[in-house]
Amino acid sequence: MFNMFEVATFTIILSAVLILYRLVVGPFVFNRILAVNFFGTKTVVIMLLVGFMYGRPDMFIDIAFVYVLINFTAVLAFLKYVESGRFDN
Repeated sequence: MFNMFEVATFTIILSAVLILYRLVVGPFVFNRILAVNFFGTKTVVIMLLVGFMYGRPDMFIDIAFVYVLINFTAVLAFLKYVESGRFDN
């Protein structure tokens, strides 16, 4: 039978497929940026679930934390670029 972590991982992967649909279809650039941000968040959750499944959550928490910070700053930078057309101001 399936354990709780496998069911949660499958559910998150299924929702990531739906998010990929939103990434491709759009219709606006902000929808696509939000889809990229959600996809990054789902990736972090999957990494943490895999860490718990293998019994090594401490090893995956640091990697997930760095990935969250990179994802967050990249999305903010891209939104600033889309809004103003430049990064410096």
